[in-house]
Amino acid sequence: MRHFVRSAVAMAAVAAFSAGAQAQTTLKMQATWPASLTLYENFTYFVERVGKLSNGSLKIDAMPAGQVVPAFEVLDATHKKVLDGAHAWSGYWVGKNKAAILCTGGPGGTFGMDMIDAIGWMHHGGGNELCNELFQKELKLNVQWLPILPSGPQAFGWFKRPIKNLADFKGMKCRQTGMAAEIWQRMGMTTVNMPGGEIIPSAQRGVIDCAEWVGGVEDLRLGFHNVWKYHYTPGMHENVTIGEVVFNMDVWKSLSAQHQEMIKSAANESFLIWWAKWQKQNSEALKELQEKHGVRILRTPPDILVEFLKTWDKVAAEEAAKSPFFKKTHESQRQYASLVVPAKRFYFPPYSFAANYYFPEGGAKSASAKADKK
Repeated sequence: MRHFVRSAVAMAAVAAFSAGAQAQTTLKMQATWPASLTLYENFTYFVERVGKLSNGSLKIDAMPAGQVVPAFEVLDATHKKVLDGAHAWSGYWVGKNKAAILCTGGPGGTFGMDMIDAIGWMHHGGGNELCNELFQKELKLNVQWLPILPSGPQAFGWFKRPIKNLADFKGMKCRQTGMAAEIWQRMGMTTVNMPGGEIIPSAQRGVIDCAEWVGGVEDLRLGFHNVWKYHYTPGMHENVTIGEVVFNMDVWKSLSAQHQEMIKSAANESFLIWWAKWQKQNSEALKELQEKHGVRILRTPPDILVEFLKTWDKVAAEEAAKSPFFKKTHESQRQYASLVVPAKRFYFPPYSFAANYYFPEGGAKSASAKADKK
């Protein structure tokens, strides 16, 4: 009898453990992007990885922009727990605090850092801690912040006519966003802020003359080529831009330590795997834009890029003078860059060196192709 009781108790314990292991937590999260964009696919990849890593015990219901709240309201909705979390970009929150742009990497090349350097600052230079300090203490929002989306380097933009110098775009009304919009305004451009899904309808109605979104496959999917035929790249406004995933803090704290670590791992994996795929998609998109849609892919005039850097430095200095937190975060980026940028320039060969050898610009045959004929 005693053996039977012990066995029954043991079986009950196993059943209880199994039931607990199978218990599912479901989070409701919304993006700032339409479902048609690859930016949204970064979100769905993350959601898929969380589900698999947790063996189904943590499920995220991913929703595109506008499903619960408008695109630019996801942060406040997460704070208020209308949403459990959001997939977004900190540049949208500069109206709350200009330092938010620094949590995207920041405009102006971030002291010469590339994307890996920028995410390095976040993980190894104190960036993650500073960004959470911004949201939690400066903005007093009840959220947990993580970097996840490497959507750069981005193109200068789309125009209805050629742009040869800085004077050519002065007076034009363009879709721009974040701190970049303020910089372009100082450089003479009239800017309009709007979500990605509103750009083409606004262009078709004549509300805007030009626009910047991302470049490559993102712009192809939105149909920019149906409105404009002049596409300029590169840009210095978002060349290391990084998006975010945020969670309501009460929701975050309610998750187990294992689930929190799974989310962090899935975010890091999403950053790397999606970025590599995205660069391939961008390459394919540029080919299609030119060969199928007759788009002219042109180099941004250098004077525009130099003037952008100069203007950003002025804006950043002004913000640093007004905001101790902006100054602290911006200086943190500068210090990290002063370490890694010179070292990378020393160790890494210029990208153009081997690229020009094998794939020279201007349509010339590569050196290897010539060698094959010998």
